[in-house]
Amino acid sequence: MTAAAAARIWLRRLYGACAVLGGVLFIGIAGFILYQLGSELFDYIPRSADEFAGYCMAGSAFLSLAYTFDAGEHIRVTLISHKLRGGARRSLDVFAMLVSAGLAGYLAWYMVKMALVSWELHETTQGLIALPLWIPQSAMALGAAVFFIAVAEKSLRVIAGEAIDSTQTAEPARADR
Repeated sequence: MTAAAAARIWLRRLYGACAVLGGVLFIGIAGFILYQLGSELFDYIPRSADEFAGYCMAGSAFLSLAYTFDAGEHIRVTLISHKLRGGARRSLDVFAMLVSAGLAGYLAWYMVKMALVSWELHETTQGLIALPLWIPQSAMALGAAVFFIAVAEKSLRVIAGEAIDSTQTAEPARADR
């Protein structure tokens, strides 16, 4: 097995682990919603449940980005690229991947920076339960960083000659079937 193949296996495991964490946070959303709904049946006040559900939603979305991208399930606008052939299409694909990697890197940088600043300043959440703000922000920062790794890795593979849509099926699903 080559070093590139071993790295690819390790990265897929990383993307999968982040997706599992995202799934756990998604279940957390349901838990907090059920906790809130329970207050209608039983006599208690669900303190900060909506706030924690929101943190779970943000963490779930960010942690699932890399896995979804690696699976080729993000929406791509191919209006121009499907009209091009040969070198022109390849140049556009490389350009698009480099821009995407730059934007993902920018997002990751500032999400990590935001979590670190919250940690340094000892910021807490605004709700009734004062949770250190870096805790929910760290899930978003981790998701953004791993998403950047996924986009950068795909960019390198596209530069090396792989087709940009190699992870997608050959024929898209059609609604009229």
